[in-house]
Amino acid sequence: MLSTTTSRALLALVLFLSQVLLGCGSNSSNDPSPQIPYAIVNELLNLRNQENANLLFDNGAVTHAGGLRGLIVVRQPGGTYTAFERTCPYQPQNACARVSIDPSSRLFLVDSCCGSRFDLQGQVLAGPATRPLRRYTTNVSGNLLSINN
Repeated sequence: MLSTTTSRALLALVLFLSQVLLGCGSNSSNDPSPQIPYAIVNELLNLRNQENANLLFDNGAVTHAGGLRGLIVVRQPGGTYTAFERTCPYQPQNACARVSIDPSSRLFLVDSCCGSRFDLQGQVLAGPATRPLRRYTTNVSGNLLSINN
């Protein structure tokens, strides 16, 4: 009988390999958008710093350095945080493919280059983008928010 730790590790490996194998078999003709290039993300934000004041309230959002073209960090209802790559998933190779916080409402994320709109959970509201924003892992410890992949 396998230990719980070993069983979980094997399950994680099987899930990872299935994602890799399914991804390798995908046909790019169904989705003309290339993948966003990988970037190492290892950022730390102090939630009490003035530049992060919007993160003290639900649906508050800030931009931050990191990733390929920066990060957007959003405080979700319930006090959790999400962090997204600012590179738009629609034609990410374009220099202008950068998502921003909608200045008129602050309730949406927009790419002024292609016109795609995303909600504060990173899901597509209006295309041409068909993929959600790339999401990074977040973890809160006291007043510090770590963002990584």
